[in-house]
Amino acid sequence: MKKKLALALTAGMLLVGVGHMFAAPGDEDDPIITLSYIEQVLVPSITKQINQTAAPVFEVVDIEAGSSLICEAGTELILRKGTATVIATEKGGLANVTSGIDLQNNAPVPANSLLIVPLSDGRGITAQDDLILMIKGKYTIKQ
Repeated sequence: MKKKLALALTAGMLLVGVGHMFAAPGDEDDPIITLSYIEQVLVPSITKQINQTAAPVFEVVDIEAGSSLICEAGTELILRKGTATVIATEKGGLANVTSGIDLQNNAPVPANSLLIVPLSDGRGITAQDDLILMIKGKYTIKQ
């Protein structure tokens, strides 16, 4: 009796195992992803999402002596060449995040320091001589 039971259990397990071996791969509950799906659907979708959420990059801008650069809120700038002074308002100046200070009106703009404009209220810099700046954000140049 025990031999028949063991034989029946072994045969049942073999049938289940063989059934899984010959079953079609993938189904509605567990689909297979094909290379064409990855290339035609998945990669373009991921690329589109990356391009839409990519952060803006710094652009190199030349400013002539005597001109003013007026920035909008969130604009970041780095003075690379030349000398300039800060245009501040009664609400404050430009945030120098490199040294952790607020640059007030007519203060000299330090070279190679990251400055951030906190509000769109007319803040910016005035060029004392020709400047090269790296700017990320929106701005207007006034002659």
